[in-house]
Amino acid sequence: MSLDQAKLFLSHIDKKSAGVTLLGHFEKNTGLPRSYAVLSATAVYMVLIFINVGGIGELLSNIAGFVVPAYYSLHALSTASTKDDTQLLTYWVVFAFLNVIEFWSKAILYWIPFYFLFKTIFLIYIAVPQFGGAELVFQSVIKPIADTHIVGKSISKDVSDAASGVSSSVHI
Repeated sequence: MSLDQAKLFLSHIDKKSAGVTLLGHFEKNTGLPRSYAVLSATAVYMVLIFINVGGIGELLSNIAGFVVPAYYSLHALSTASTKDDTQLLTYWVVFAFLNVIEFWSKAILYWIPFYFLFKTIFLIYIAVPQFGGAELVFQSVIKPIADTHIVGKSISKDVSDAASGVSSSVHI
């Protein structure tokens, strides 16, 4: 990354964070740009995940995996486009799949060094729609499993048939 790209990135952060009152106070009191506070807070956040003292890495990792996409989801609910809704629904399916897998393999994952740091980076990768990570994971991992075991089955038809059978056998 060149110096000009770094300055452009920092100015972009300053512009995006212009409405945040806390960062305005930081800039006023220290004379430093808002982007320094944002990058410092991000670095401290990642170090806390990396160190994982008292299991805080797991909590912070899950917060990162929830807060960023929740923000995007709330924004998507107020738009007329369905493209962002589909992207975020795909994220939530991947996130749920990851949590189920993680729940059942937690004893193994505990022994992987820096697991929560890698998980956080992965969650951010799949959460930010511009990266397209959720779509990639969904198409390459989850969709083949779902097509084989869920979508191909006529569960909804079986439930509907059972419900109509029950309702037709009950006479009032």
